[in-house]
Amino acid sequence: MTTMSTPAAATRAPALPPCDFKPAPYSGPTKAEVLAMRKEFCTPALVTYYKDPIMLVQGHMQWLFDETGRRYLDALGGIVTVSVGHCHPKVMAAVNAQNALLQHATTIYLHPTIAQYAKKLASTFPKESNLSSVYFVNSGSDANDLAMLMARAHSGNFDMIALRNAYHGGSAAPMGLTSHSTWKYNVPGGFGVHHAGLPDRYRGRYGYDDANAGERYAADVLETIRFATSGKVAGFIAEPMQGVGGVVEMPPGYLKAVYEHVRGAGGLCISDEVQTGFGRTGENFWGFQTVGGPGVYPDIVTMAKGIGNGCPLAAVVTTPAIAKSLTSRIHFNTFGGNPVSMAQGLATLDVILDENIQGRAKMLGATLFAGLRDLQKKHTLIGDIRGKGLMCGVDLVTDRAARTPATAQCAAVFERCKDLGLLIGKGGFFGNVLRIKPPMCLTEADIGFMLGVLDMAIGEQEGA
Repeated sequence: MTTMSTPAAATRAPALPPCDFKPAPYSGPTKAEVLAMRKEFCTPALVTYYKDPIMLVQGHMQWLFDETGRRYLDALGGIVTVSVGHCHPKVMAAVNAQNALLQHATTIYLHPTIAQYAKKLASTFPKESNLSSVYFVNSGSDANDLAMLMARAHSGNFDMIALRNAYHGGSAAPMGLTSHSTWKYNVPGGFGVHHAGLPDRYRGRYGYDDANAGERYAADVLETIRFATSGKVAGFIAEPMQGVGGVVEMPPGYLKAVYEHVRGAGGLCISDEVQTGFGRTGENFWGFQTVGGPGVYPDIVTMAKGIGNGCPLAAVVTTPAIAKSLTSRIHFNTFGGNPVSMAQGLATLDVILDENIQGRAKMLGATLFAGLRDLQKKHTLIGDIRGKGLMCGVDLVTDRAARTPATAQCAAVFERCKDLGLLIGKGGFFGNVLRIKPPMCLTEADIGFMLGVLDMAIGEQEGA
């Protein structure tokens, strides 16, 4: 593990670990030309990371390359989209083979891969959960929208409960679930959504030292059911660990208690696994297993991003009885389940299972968190370190006692990491949390580099 030994900021930039891959020469338009075309012809709603945006033209496993051939370590995975590595050779072989045979056929026709993939995906859930019916769609927003529809169709109720600080998608209905200041538009009426308090043990009312924090926070969901709805709800949705919200992990006992409250009001329980699924937490394949504990199962699970290692693919998995609720009408997704996405999803799942990606996430996550704890002892700017496996949030504060968000410092660290060759994310309600969620193919040497860069970038802010 690589850490800096000096108490002040490191004076020598860490070197990227060696890489044998050589990117192809780039001969397209310049970055300036791309920026100009994008400004003139693309919607101004598109945002870019960094004050000086980077242009990425090639990827290989945990590495990304810009138009000049400069190499970066990707520690965000395209916002947790790339699970097993950019252009993983086994995944690309499956996709290229399918592209040469048939690119599109909707599910009104039979195709073998969708059935094979659904069977294998269903096998990753505990058998006793009865989560075995799969509906493929194109994005996390699609998946959460469909989950809402399923919950309402099955329960006969309308009201939904979500958590403050959550993010569940960018289309209208999932945006109603979302409660986050910079991602939320004024969705009329919230589409029947009520927001319960966030069970945040770092900044919330009940802390890490409260053994009953989970049950105490769950009481707010019960209050929401009693006082904000008719006493009947269609469903409750939560990420086991909030992604955009800054890797806020649901406390032990929370999901168990909340699920009991929601089911008592006639509702279904939805686990949004867009960022926590597919072994990323290391301890289990699904985030609800890690956070909820044995025997705590949702009724519906949504997934996207890492499911397809970069392709537009998402899914909703539920019980056969709940899935049957949609048969009362025709519900159809033109591209959901298309042969190319199915080939990429199945190949990605094969790699995850065959190469023990979950085990790697647990092992490498232990190394990463140990290194971050060492940095926390050294840097007072680090207030809290959260997450599991290869899903990590580093909460930066200007005052540990007051837990004052270090928003400006976080932005500066984020920029500096890029300059040093490390691409990470940032999030949280105050924009003060560094988000580390790399492709799960990285190595111990990569983690050493990451820790060295963070040590230098954070140390520079403390010395500023």
